[in-house]
Amino acid sequence: MTLEDEPLRSEGVQHATGEERRASTSRSRADEAAGPKPKGRSVADMPGSERKVQCCKEKYCIGTWNVRTMNLGKLEVVKNEMARINIDILGISELKWTGMGEFSSDDHHIYYCGQETRKRNGVALIVNKRVAKAVLGCNLKNDRMISIRIQGRPFNITVIQVYAPTTGAKETEIDQFYEDLQHLIEVTPKKDVLLIIGDWNAKVGNQEIKGTTGKFGLGDQNEAGQRLIEFCQENKLVITNTLFQQHKRRLYTWTSPDGQHRNQIDYILCSQRWRSSIQSAKTRPGADCGSDHQLLIAKFKLKLKKVGKTTGPVRYNLSQIPYEYTVEVTNRFKDLDLVDRVPEELWMEARNIVQEAATKTIPMKRKCKKAKWLSNEALQIAEERRQAKCEGDSERYRKLNADFQRTARRDKKAFLNEQCKQIEENNRMGRTRDLFKKIGDMKGTFRTKITIIKDKSGKDLTEAEDIKKRWQEYTEELYQKEMDASYTPGSMVADLEPDILESEVKWALESTANNKASGSDGIPAELFKI
Repeated sequence: MTLEDEPLRSEGVQHATGEERRASTSRSRADEAAGPKPKGRSVADMPGSERKVQCCKEKYCIGTWNVRTMNLGKLEVVKNEMARINIDILGISELKWTGMGEFSSDDHHIYYCGQETRKRNGVALIVNKRVAKAVLGCNLKNDRMISIRIQGRPFNITVIQVYAPTTGAKETEIDQFYEDLQHLIEVTPKKDVLLIIGDWNAKVGNQEIKGTTGKFGLGDQNEAGQRLIEFCQENKLVITNTLFQQHKRRLYTWTSPDGQHRNQIDYILCSQRWRSSIQSAKTRPGADCGSDHQLLIAKFKLKLKKVGKTTGPVRYNLSQIPYEYTVEVTNRFKDLDLVDRVPEELWMEARNIVQEAATKTIPMKRKCKKAKWLSNEALQIAEERRQAKCEGDSERYRKLNADFQRTARRDKKAFLNEQCKQIEENNRMGRTRDLFKKIGDMKGTFRTKITIIKDKSGKDLTEAEDIKKRWQEYTEELYQKEMDASYTPGSMVADLEPDILESEVKWALESTANNKASGSDGIPAELFKI
């Protein structure tokens, strides 16, 4: 990764003449006679730009894909393709989900944004677990654009996924799209590495425009393409998938239903300042999810900051607390010295007793993964469909696509029937908690966490540290009280509260509900009810 705007390397290879080869051979023999040289060069001998490249050895892959509706089973297919091609960040266009938020699915984290009620447009960003640890925050702008900010070194990375209006859209809708995108860029820190990916529904053509496009585009430029180029020039952006010479099948990103027309309308944009960090940009025709768009990827060299693992609270299996735990805690509590003890020290000792006894006698609660309803048969059909696409067998591809949709619907129905059987079993056995939890999972609306709040001025806060500070300010203002004018610091308080009675402690423990989250000490209330 370099800060300078370096020119791209030439695609060709220069061949030396006969005299140059003979001179080179004689020089190499002289060097061998002088003795072996150490391999490589010292960092001090390298130019500044090369030293910066040496520091960034981590390669990442970013992609964008118009999936034409993320319907039944398609998310699993897309995740499998990400794992197969080793994609770290994938932008999705035409998601057609309602609502907005984020959630985890296996080893991936999904940020998405759609319309409130209509299944139209929609964008998403899917990151693997390697990148998810470094995500600072997300900005769920609207159903046409979404962004995430990733912690990197030496600068952070902002990725924006867009889905532009089609050429047949109203002019006001197109203007609004570019206004919203411009605002999103303006709120992005200037030092960030900026990547804008997505379906632009525009053709920029194969004419080279210095600093904006290369000479390896596809087709002729249209009006939407001219608008995109002007936008790139205003914001100093370069369209990366026009910079590298590729076969045409690696350039076009959309194919018409009859297979007669192919266009390049999906692009990956990068700041001109960071153009040299892009190693390659091309489509992957072999990837398939049942869409008429091709997967577009780019490989770049940047360094993400490694974030250490966060240890969550210990989760005990509290369904049946063993008798050994009760005996050990009771005996150790009897040996506690309660005379002339500082309350904080006494609490620390009691807490350690409970934690040690629980770790020793109570088994840990196993984390149950969410059941996958899509069968291996459906995934196998999806793989066969991908192979048919690679072979160019359109007839077999259409048949397998219909088979996949039919199998996915069957699997979904079988999964729901199995869930209903479990609900009936919980009802028969009197497991009320499990019964209503299962009903809520099936019937209730899918709620995702939205990690965006506003500051006092109404500005959206997307980064975790800023959100944390804002919550701190809010709680301080909420609980701030005016001090009593009659109170002076250092004066004695006449009315002291009486000592806490043992009966009050027992009443407080008995009235505490079970199956609630533990506090900062990580001890659930059930462990004190012995």
